Amino acid sequence: MLPFLLITLGLASAEPRPSVVVVIGAAGATEFEATFQKCADQWQAAADKGKNVVTVIGRDKPGAEGDRDQLRKVLAREAEVANAPLWVVLIGHGTDDGREARFNLRGPDVTARELAEWLAPVKRPVAVVNCASASGSFVNLLSGANRVVVTATRSGSEANYARFGQYLAAAFDDPTADVDRDGQVSLLEAFLTASHRVAEFYRGEGRLATEHALLDDNGDKLGSSADWFQGVRAVKRAKDRAAADGVRAHQWHLVPSDREKAVPAAVRQRRDELEQSLAALREQKEKLAEDEYYARLEKVLVDLARLYEEK
Repeated sequence: MLPFLLITLGLASAEPRPSVVVVIGAAGATEFEATFQKCADQWQAAADKGKNVVTVIGRDKPGAEGDRDQLRKVLAREAEVANAPLWVVLIGHGTDDGREARFNLRGPDVTARELAEWLAPVKRPVAVVNCASASGSFVNLLSGANRVVVTATRSGSEANYARFGQYLAAAFDDPTADVDRDGQVSLLEAFLTASHRVAEFYRGEGRLATEHALLDDNGDKLGSSADWFQGVRAVKRAKDRAAADGVRAHQWHLVPSDREKAVPAAVRQRRDELEQSLAALREQKEKLAEDEYYARLEKVLVDLARLYEEK
């Protein structure tokens, strides 16, 4: 795949690998312990399959250094790595008293504000996936440029146990979650699949849903729910002036297809930029003169075609 680009760009064969940091929180009750461990195992299996560098916190017995300090040190280490994506996955329970949103760890908890501070030095692309209850407030504090934030709930008041995480963990190894049939499950597709399965669970039980997941990747600190999407495209947005969520999240793959793995990192980055430009342009269609719109569209499409051109 793309032999011409590989040669002309003179890329090194060894590229930095994405990192996946999985944090297993305090179970609180034995009934949740097995579920959280299974979710962590599924994340690790998928991350290993995708050749990611995996760190799991909270699986071993507590030591002298608590889970909170371990997480802080791991993120400080990850801040020194350039370019390759960083996934931070929180599996467990959360709380929000209206002043501070927290993810419950064994020992001292970590607040959304603290996590935002620890991630501030990280310049590489970051996805924060908080599968805990009461996690919605993490969107506001962690949203930003080059960031994808997923939460199991839309607010801190959705405090009951969240099932979203167990469906999300399973989605990356589920071919039916591949909505666009490109041979890989993106973070967006996993989010949509998990959200739909959560809704199906509550409908099947005849219960009022107590969790509504959010995804934010446009930096507006608001997030979008799964029912705002048709396929992998958002048809609704939180603010008129903000780009629709989902474009960036659809470019994140925990287990890339063979075709995706064959694309060098520099080429992938340029392709992603062009795809984002294309999505932004399509949203401006109604505001542009027809000739101007199609002239801009042609330029982006030609650049994409040239990028994929083989010698």
